[in-house]
Amino acid sequence: MKKTHQWNISFFLVAMAVLSLAQFLFVERSTVQIIPYSQFLQLLNEQKVSDLRVEKDQISGKLREPVEGHSQFSTVRIDPALATDLARSGVGFTGVTDNNWLNGLLGWLLPFMLIMVAWQFLFRGLAQKQGLGGLMNIGKSRAKVFVERDTGVSFADVAGIDEAKAELVEIVSFLKDKAKYARLGAHIPKGTLLVGPPGTGKTLVAKAIAGEAGVPFFSISGSEFVEMFVGVGAARVHDLFEQARQAAPCIIFIDELDALGKMRGVGAFGGNDEKEQTLNQLLAELDGFDPREGVVLLAATNRPEVLDPALLRAGRIDRQILIDRPDRKGRQAILQVHLKKIVVAPDLDSDRIADLTTGFTGADLANLVNEAAIVATRRDAETVNLDDFTAAVERIVAGIARKSSLLRLDERQVVAYHEMGHALAASGLPAMDPVHKVSIVPRAIGSLGYTLQRPTEDHFLISCQMLKDRMVVLMAGRAAELLAYGQVSTGAADDLGHATDIARQLITRFGMSSELGLAVLERKSASYLGERLSEIGEKDYSEQTAREVDLGIRSLLDEAYQRAQTLLHSRRADLDAGARLLLEKETLTPEEFAPLLPTGPAAQALQWC
Repeated sequence: MKKTHQWNISFFLVAMAVLSLAQFLFVERSTVQIIPYSQFLQLLNEQKVSDLRVEKDQISGKLREPVEGHSQFSTVRIDPALATDLARSGVGFTGVTDNNWLNGLLGWLLPFMLIMVAWQFLFRGLAQKQGLGGLMNIGKSRAKVFVERDTGVSFADVAGIDEAKAELVEIVSFLKDKAKYARLGAHIPKGTLLVGPPGTGKTLVAKAIAGEAGVPFFSISGSEFVEMFVGVGAARVHDLFEQARQAAPCIIFIDELDALGKMRGVGAFGGNDEKEQTLNQLLAELDGFDPREGVVLLAATNRPEVLDPALLRAGRIDRQILIDRPDRKGRQAILQVHLKKIVVAPDLDSDRIADLTTGFTGADLANLVNEAAIVATRRDAETVNLDDFTAAVERIVAGIARKSSLLRLDERQVVAYHEMGHALAASGLPAMDPVHKVSIVPRAIGSLGYTLQRPTEDHFLISCQMLKDRMVVLMAGRAAELLAYGQVSTGAADDLGHATDIARQLITRFGMSSELGLAVLERKSASYLGERLSEIGEKDYSEQTAREVDLGIRSLLDEAYQRAQTLLHSRRADLDAGARLLLEKETLTPEEFAPLLPTGPAAQALQWC
């Protein structure tokens, strides 16, 4: 509608310009008498003309006595010498000019048309791009609208989140059959927040809801509401909800809500900050629309701790649905969805792949399946088998193999003992996950070797003994170096860092220190983007307590190191034999080296300190 109005104004201006030019030409022709040049010479000799205006090709002026009702005249100028000769002959003569009315018309219209073209294409193009010329369209929402055929996603494509899916089915049911809920006076919550780590499928779930319900799907990122000018984001929020009301029933999906809904009052700009104005408008829109209209707001974030409390209160975003990393059963279901897209071997066991991918998100698993297909294609295979998936896991977890990086023989021997120490300690402690593979092939992320363990089941509770056993496995690499060569190297730097982190958490977060008691000295942040940054801050305990924490960490590390030395000393023959075999083959599995098989029952994994 706005575009039609703009074109109507343009046509009106063009018509006005043409009419003005026509009127000017008509008035000029009606008041000026065109006379032959010979008549002009005669009138000039009789002194019947005045106010002459001599131009290059034309002479005009006033007549002292009107001729045929005209008081002004105009004539085409002729060369004076030729005019004198013609006058002697007594023949009437007049000059003729080129017919240049078209040139005059173009001289009037062409500049105006160029201005109109520049306005329509240049300035309107800048307005659509929200540039310096986009002030006319600066508050327009840039939401991308998807309908059912565009999303192409249904609940069949979403796996591993059965509990969350059950809650979201209610939204689909409401959009399809509003009368069912209105019968008892119930209405769907105005807003639903999808919370979880990156890659768990929050956007995929939102598209699946729109695909199942068959309604328009307004998708926009929270960062697109934030602009330099105050009030622009608020205008876009209003425009988005206005579009949604006209398209109801529909779904509004705001991705990365934290960019728009960050807590107010934080920063130097106070209440006039553009982000705060935009958030205020969003709160007003959530209060202003009736959920019975069929407009459902979905939002997603992986930083729920920074959202404004007013946004999450009841009556606005009523529900929060956690979409977490899938468990073993969920990983199996997600793998079944993605394995249909590639050609797999008939005997491929997806359970083994699920065991190898503890902690992987849905996006990680999709990437894993693609990487495995690439590995199989690289070796010209007909199908993708378990070895390809194992290579893909190693590629994702440890990095690409650097086979061109040749280590000296003495360095390879140290790495072999180091990795075999990790593997023997993991196989000798019942609480640890079984060893899947040991390798001394350098990787792109800087590791000179790795020990890959395969969990047999997901753990939701970790005992104190399990934490201490993990520290033993980490310390076993350095203990093996000391046992074999009587000295240590820098290869254990990363292991020592992880072991120190476990010891610190055991004391300061889990209350598992008899010296410091049950006090929690460091709290975990609610952020899904990692804990390391959020844990850095001022200590709210005394220097004496800090000293006891340091001593406790040192005691736990020393204890784990002593246990690792004792375990490897008792298995020295296996350590030497495994290191030699690892130097020969570079990669070992428990089937190739029996001492790597678990030695104790898994039931002992729940021992307590």
